Amino acid sequence: MPTTSRPRFGIMTAPSQVDYHDILQVWRAADAIPQIEHAWLYDHLMPIFGDPNGPTHEGWTLLAALAAQTRRLRIGVMVTSNRFRPPALLAKIATTVDVVSGGRLDFGIGVGSRPSHPIARREYEAHGLPYHDTEHALGNFAEACTVIRRLWTETEPFDFHGDYVQLTGAFGNPKPVQRPHPPILIGGRSSATLRVAAEHADLWNIPGGDIEDAARRSALLDRYCKEIGRDPASITRSIHLHVDYDQPGACRTAISEATDAGFRHIVLGLPSPYPADVAQWVADELITSTTK
Repeated sequence: MPTTSRPRFGIMTAPSQVDYHDILQVWRAADAIPQIEHAWLYDHLMPIFGDPNGPTHEGWTLLAALAAQTRRLRIGVMVTSNRFRPPALLAKIATTVDVVSGGRLDFGIGVGSRPSHPIARREYEAHGLPYHDTEHALGNFAEACTVIRRLWTETEPFDFHGDYVQLTGAFGNPKPVQRPHPPILIGGRSSATLRVAAEHADLWNIPGGDIEDAARRSALLDRYCKEIGRDPASITRSIHLHVDYDQPGACRTAISEATDAGFRHIVLGLPSPYPADVAQWVADELITSTTK
């Protein structure tokens, strides 16, 4: 997906500490607002903010439900934890969502979890999931991206014997609606993740907050692309920006700084509880006012 001159705006509704019907209401409203082009969930199994025993919905299951309730929005999980699901299973799940949505999936994936959030570590023991060290997680992530792409595109069963992923007779059927496959968005800021993004990503996403750091990471991605002979402009730069309903001016400033730095895929994180008509508010106060 090449970089475009016009920023494309979307929303993120974290599926935690919130009711399904509240998220559904926001997504349905956003689906009818042309200025909002994409919508995202995140991928955690337990809360990483607020009440540690509060509700958290599983991201891909919820995404499938929202895919069936929307018609226009590009949709995705920003970003899927590669630690939670084996890559062949994840490829099948993502294909199903692409089919349900009629080909509107942007496939977001990352290494998984955040070491700076110790509370996120409890997800693993609570769900019987192994938590491997960083070297293992990064190696598995790179192989997962390769395997997922092959399952989406290859027309015959294949074996894969990597250092971390082992598959025998792997085959994806049906294929995604989008050909050759859904756009791949890789999220993360580490050098190792950026090297994987240079090889596999159509979009690359980084959390906002420090635009100078984001710009430096984007330049590093440029370098890694050139090292493997890829045009850096073929990877759309995406950034996630937090929305404060009481201080929209701060978000407008962040949007301007991000677009000036070359980010053309803007994800606006909406905290819950959502104000009435929040999707229209985003369009009027944050998008239209910064794109005039």
